[in-house]
Amino acid sequence: MSPADGAKKQPVSVEIGAELPDGATVSQIMLATANGKAVKGKLRTDGSSWVPSAPLKWSTRYTATVTASRPDGTVSEGTSTFTTMAKPNSVITSGLYLFDDRTYGVAMPVVAEFHPGIPEKDRAAVQKRMFVQTDPPQPGAWHWVGNGTQAYYRAPEYWKAGTKLSVRIALAGIPLSNGRYGNVDRSATAKIGSAFEMKVTNSDKQMRVYEDGQLIKTLPVSLGKKKTPSSSGTLVVMEKKEATVFDTMNDPDPANRYVTDIQFAQRLTWGGEYIHAAPWSEHVQGRQNVSHGCVNVSMANARWLFQRTKIGDPITITGTERKLAHGNGWTPWNLSWAEFVKGSALPVPDGGAGPAL
Repeated sequence: MSPADGAKKQPVSVEIGAELPDGATVSQIMLATANGKAVKGKLRTDGSSWVPSAPLKWSTRYTATVTASRPDGTVSEGTSTFTTMAKPNSVITSGLYLFDDRTYGVAMPVVAEFHPGIPEKDRAAVQKRMFVQTDPPQPGAWHWVGNGTQAYYRAPEYWKAGTKLSVRIALAGIPLSNGRYGNVDRSATAKIGSAFEMKVTNSDKQMRVYEDGQLIKTLPVSLGKKKTPSSSGTLVVMEKKEATVFDTMNDPDPANRYVTDIQFAQRLTWGGEYIHAAPWSEHVQGRQNVSHGCVNVSMANARWLFQRTKIGDPITITGTERKLAHGNGWTPWNLSWAEFVKGSALPVPDGGAGPAL
């Protein structure tokens, strides 16, 4: 049995496992508190262990019972009583950019965030505790950014419209090599809406808008001028603000400093590229690039887009002087599938992995 009978100071993230007799398979796993209250959980799809549905309590005694059946019908049973550790002082904080009952675009990655970043040697253990289920089923994989502060989950292609995403980042109590422990479990269930895609070509300075594969509107744009070009690549709408203020007074280049009221802003990069209304450039939209890197559209077109887009909708920009930097925004779709799976801390089957639970 794992944890072993009598084990103490076990993480509240501990999973129940057992070595089975030859040819036997697990028929039941039960975990209970000292007063007999059952703890909910699920067996991993590979049968390697049983995962509690929520973190166990600190400094608490539990008894696990594993029942295994042989092909000849005989049964074996093992039990283990163990105690969890006291709540640690040193933790790593985490975040999840997904919220219950929201509807997102087809390019919405599952984004897990960590402060400080997860060291490379700990990523496999953490990734094993990050669970994603899709309905209808779609395979996927995780990808870590270089400094370990974020991990993205996506499928080989955009999500199918109408997909239900169920996510659990089960980090509470996970022991890490730097002496810290995961702080909390985070979970969310959300829906993927219609396939709304924006495609911008610098050559003709037009945005073509597609819904469920059909072109529904073409509108002129002005992109970043040569000194401050827009990023070419596949970006994702991360945030929407009907009204905001762009303040770049801290820019090292005086020519790029300004404070401007902006309407219908949709963030695409952490570096400050947006789709937004730019009434001051309407006379050159479709003909000339004059922005500081943003996608300028008219007031009417900005309002029209804002009313239809969702967080997670993709926009692909082509033909500019700068390539999108990986990690500058939600950039997993800017990588090929072959490149993306190289960022996983665990092996990924061809075509992607199914749910672990």
